[in-house]
Amino acid sequence: MYDAAPPLPSPAGAPLLAARLTLRPYLPADAADFFHLIQDNRLRLRPAFPAREASVQTPADAEQVLAQFRQDWAAGRLYVLGIWHTTTGQYLGDISLKPNWTAPVTLEIGYYLAAAAEGHGYAREALATVVEFGFGSLRAARLLIRCRTNNPRSCAVAEAVGFQQLAPRPRPWPLRSLAPSDIRYYHLRRE
Repeated sequence: MYDAAPPLPSPAGAPLLAARLTLRPYLPADAADFFHLIQDNRLRLRPAFPAREASVQTPADAEQVLAQFRQDWAAGRLYVLGIWHTTTGQYLGDISLKPNWTAPVTLEIGYYLAAAAEGHGYAREALATVVEFGFGSLRAARLLIRCRTNNPRSCAVAEAVGFQQLAPRPRPWPLRSLAPSDIRYYHLRRE
């Protein structure tokens, strides 16, 4: 799955603070909020996050997924941060960074919010915060985001934070006769 081991110890998991948001690794006590957000947004999340949506069918599943996130963080496989509104304490969604650990180190970022949290600039604020975390604490050379073309809000978030769209990738020859790819790739390089 990974071509190399992390080149440095995993970050401690201290909260990342933005103007209105607190981003932090999940705690066991977050399982109910995590489950309810997925349950309430299941159909919206399924196209872009099918594995996450499928793996959280019950509150017990949510507890197991959060435990796996903690193990992945410690091993340097995946860094998942829940997004909370700092003032109200409301859970809004999450953002993750998946490293490849081969030179140049690239982190793929994925993010989602509850439907009620969209349109307030929270995704943009969270993404800008994890850009600093990815380039600083994780020492990535490049950050990558995949957005579905039918999700213009996600594309706009990436662009607003400075990500540049990459040229479309050629599809493997058996798939070329099918519809064009519905994924846009964005990247940002460390200065």
